[in-house]
Parts: sequence; structure tokens; C-alpha cells
Amino acid sequence: MAKVRLTKGELKRQRDALKRYERYLPTLQLKKQQLQMEILRQSSLMQEKRHLESAKKKSAESWCGLLAEVTVDLKPWLSPERVETGARNIAGVDIPEFKRADFQAAEYDLFITPLWVDHAIEHLRALVSLRCEIETINKGVAVLRHELRITTQRVNLFEKVKIPETEEAIRLIKIYIGDQMTNAVGRSKIAKKKIEEAEMAQVAA
Repeated sequence: MAKVRLTKGELKRQRDALKRYERYLPTLQLKKQQLQMEILRQSSLMQEKRHLESAKKKSAESWCGLLAEVTVDLKPWLSPERVETGARNIAGVDIPEFKRADFQAAEYDLFITPLWVDHAIEHLRALVSLRCEIETINKGVAVLRHELRITTQRVNLFEKVKIPETEEAIRLIKIYIGDQMTNAVGRSKIAKKKIEEAEMAQVAA
């Protein structure tokens, strides 16, 4: 703790600071709680999406071998041209929110391409979109964790450093001012007694 000036002006400054810390701390604690809850929610959502991804991969196992027979290159139609995301505000923090992935129109010769290719492209696009969504959720969780770390540091700073230091400074200043007042009263009494003694001496003379 920095050296504190033992004055009435400093006492007021420390009391004002304590009021600010005590007013700001509940806001920080609420933000920390909201961030923790959202991280849990997003983590649960990510697990759900990963299970869905696994299920989609498993359902494709029965026919994915047939893709080797297709003479058309499907890759250009499975790479998103654009991934659209929005933003959602959580406790003053903007996190990305997946909306959709846009793909190039699949154009191929319907006479030489098997009918099931349409289904395969649709299924694989859904899988790619799901991966984009999982990646977006991951980015959001990273942003939330970073903000939670900063907010937790601030909460700890107020709870464990600033408020205790300010309370201790107030205590020391009040003790010092109280001692000074007591000493002043004592000096006043001594001075008064000396004046009275001097007056009595003059009267006696």
C-alpha cells in the first residue's frame, strides 16, 4: 500500500474511492457470472453440434465410397463462397453468431451423373456448414474466456487489493486524526490551567 497522507482531505478522498469501488464491484461480479453462464451454454451447444457432426459422418459411411465413382469434381460446390455471421452481445462483449454458409450452385450433366449425387452434395454441404458453425462457436468461447479472465482479475483487484487497502487507509487516518484531536484537547486543558494559575498568581500578588 502506498504511503497515505494523514489529513482530513485524504480521508474524504479515500472514502469517495471506497464508495466507487463498492458501487463498481457488484457490476463486475454480475458480469463475471453472466460470462461464466454463457461459456457453459456455448460449450454445451458446441458438444451438441459435435455429436450432430459425428452422426452425420456416420450416416454418410454407407454411401461415401460411391463418391470415387463420380467423374465430376464436387469440391468447388462443397467450399463455402461466404460464411455469414452476426454478433450477439453478452455482458458488454460481442461474440460471433453463425447464420449460414453460402455455396456455389452445383451445375453438372444430369444424364451422366448418378441421381444420388444431389443427396450427397446436400448432405456434405450440411456437414461443412456444421463445421463452420462449430468454428464460430469456438471463436465466441475464446472471446468470452478472454473477457472472463480480465473481469476476474478486476474483481480480485477490487476485492483483495483496492477495497482492503482503502479501508485500512481510512482506519489509519481516523486513528491519527482522533489522536491529534485528543492531543489538542489535552494541550488546550494544559494551556487553560496555566492561564488560570497565572491569573491566580496575579490576584495573590
